[in-house]
Amino acid sequence: MSERPRSFERIETNLVHAGAEHDAEGPVIQPVFQTANYLSPEADSYEDVRYLRLNNSPNHRLLHERLAVIEGAEDALVAASGMAAVTSTLLAFLESGDHLLSHRALYGGTQNFLDFDAPGLGIEHSPIDMADPSGWEAALRSTTKMIYVEGVSNPLMEVGDLEAVVEFSRAHGLVSVIDNTFLTPVNFRPAGIGIDVVLHSATKYLNGHSDIVAGAVVGSSERIAAVRRRLNHLGGSLDPHACFLLERGLKTLALRVERQNANALRLAEFLSSHPRVERVNYPGLVGDPGHERARRLFSGFGGMLSFCTTTAGQADEFLRNVHVPLHAVSLGATESLVVRPSRTSHVDVPAEERERLGITDALVRVSVGIESIDELVDDFDRALGPS
Repeated sequence: MSERPRSFERIETNLVHAGAEHDAEGPVIQPVFQTANYLSPEADSYEDVRYLRLNNSPNHRLLHERLAVIEGAEDALVAASGMAAVTSTLLAFLESGDHLLSHRALYGGTQNFLDFDAPGLGIEHSPIDMADPSGWEAALRSTTKMIYVEGVSNPLMEVGDLEAVVEFSRAHGLVSVIDNTFLTPVNFRPAGIGIDVVLHSATKYLNGHSDIVAGAVVGSSERIAAVRRRLNHLGGSLDPHACFLLERGLKTLALRVERQNANALRLAEFLSSHPRVERVNYPGLVGDPGHERARRLFSGFGGMLSFCTTTAGQADEFLRNVHVPLHAVSLGATESLVVRPSRTSHVDVPAEERERLGITDALVRVSVGIESIDELVDDFDRALGPS
């Protein structure tokens, strides 16, 4: 039998096979290497020492190669959580005295780090509208080193001018960073348009089963080496059993996302016509502000949406009465989830700022799962109350 290739042409095949090594009589599935250290000769660098905290076990290495292949990048790195991936990346490219531009409404954990932790490290940030490049130049400083955006923003589902992010970053020598958690490499591969560093909370779609916490960073070999040094020093390594579960979850990513894309579009279309729904945020809707950009850049519109009921009380009623989705934080798994961002991910954002951004108590975020879409729509219709 000829030697198996390490990667293939299509993402569906690479999600199952990329980076896997198979001996003549070895296992089909890579086992969990539950050991902290490895027999090895003297290393040329600290990162080459064979030790679990340094993210270089066989379980880590397989994931690193597979993630790089499916994102179309040179290298990748997994971390103990999405926030470990985010903070290690920020601290790899920013130091005291530096400044970054970031989208005005980010995931709450990232926003909290920028608002409350980064200033103590001497790092400042300025909010920008990632969909409107006209204001970016005015926010630029001589100390600006990075622009940080999300593929689809959390929780308002905004689609930024991502091509302009690349152009602006190159013109001003900035590192461009994108959190691509909501879209996944099935729907969008940012490295393909020139984004420098791609982040994922692998807890979400990449794993897809709500049973681990993990993060991922993808980019050029040089950029990933810088993040790896920071992550290794901070100690945010992913446990080998979690690596095993993440690798297993990746194999079904394309199948899950295809179903979630279809379910979310159907649910968004239903909600947009419901009299108790004031607004639906979903880039798959033709009238959504980001629709044309999303249609041009993405292969699918994703499984995330949010909607505003006409009053906060109606949001309360909906969350009490809905049966199929679970009322819980997180997203991207097989089960549908509903949550109120103002009371969860963005609870630490000042109320006035939440109101200004549109993250009110009437806003409900939905992570659409793989259940029967007919049953989901019927359940939402019942929970929203009489038309």
